[in-house]
Amino acid sequence: LAGILTSDGGAILEVLSNYLAPKGYMMPLDLGAKGSCHIAGNLSTNAGGLRLLRYGSLHGTVLGIEAVLADGKGTVLSVGMPGGRAGALRKDNTGYDLKQLFIGAEGTLGIITGVSILTPRLPTAVNVAVLCVPDFEGVRRVFKETRIALGEILSAFEFFDQEGLDLVLAHTGQKAPFEGEPAGGRAFYVLLETSGSNKDHDDEKLGGLLEHLLESEIVSDGVLAQDETQVASLWSLRESLPEAAGKLGKVYKYDLSMPVKDMYSLVEEARERFKAQGLDTDGSIKATVGYGHIGDGNLHINIVASRWDEKIEQAIEPWIYEATAARNGSISAEH
Repeated sequence: LAGILTSDGGAILEVLSNYLAPKGYMMPLDLGAKGSCHIAGNLSTNAGGLRLLRYGSLHGTVLGIEAVLADGKGTVLSVGMPGGRAGALRKDNTGYDLKQLFIGAEGTLGIITGVSILTPRLPTAVNVAVLCVPDFEGVRRVFKETRIALGEILSAFEFFDQEGLDLVLAHTGQKAPFEGEPAGGRAFYVLLETSGSNKDHDDEKLGGLLEHLLESEIVSDGVLAQDETQVASLWSLRESLPEAAGKLGKVYKYDLSMPVKDMYSLVEEARERFKAQGLDTDGSIKATVGYGHIGDGNLHINIVASRWDEKIEQAIEPWIYEATAARNGSISAEH
């Protein structure tokens, strides 16, 4: 009834999701790496994932932790865990909220061995659509219109570029979601998801939005999943990006946050920088891919190189950190 899950820190995120589903609940975070990541690691890196837009960060959903402190004595700290002085309570202001220090601390204060977390109800109506837009400004316009039209049922809003889509299609052998080539040979893609409890209500809101976006020519094309198989297929276009990049070559991965208006300019600046240094023409850098979570200003930039090389690394760092700082961003959005 309370929707509070207590788990060992070593539990796999996907295993926890599968455990909760028959009970009508879900984990408040979802990652492409859900099949291998541990819940304690998620807390230690303050992982946000694909649905932070809807369910918020772990700072708001974690109710308690158990951790072994890094004091050389094996001291165990338990805060807000069942069986303790207060137990797993949603509201408790009797003292410092020590668990917050461990969320995102990367294990520097101690190793999280247990967690108590608030889980939302599993939605009974889910829709997923992928839209094609001509440029990144179009992505921003779609996000604005989507927030207005869908409001409380919007659960995810992701974007990826043409380079990312081409990489995934080449890796997986999937069919492109749209017929024909985009105008000018490249486009941007938005994946949006709605989650609610009334399918007719959600379908009406989403249908109205898609009709408006197409009639206004904000988007050039769109595809709406008709069943669970198509939902999984559309999500795989986004979730397969890291794996596809890894199969192409050696990947320099950066998880950055910054104002949405500045997100893709960093990707474009990177490509121009590599071109100026001849790293793209000599095959040193095979691809520079930008994708991420528009809803929380989180950019994933994957730079795929032919090999690990000091020359390549010097072209990327510290430039990428300086360029992020110049955009008033953070070099560590999630981990």
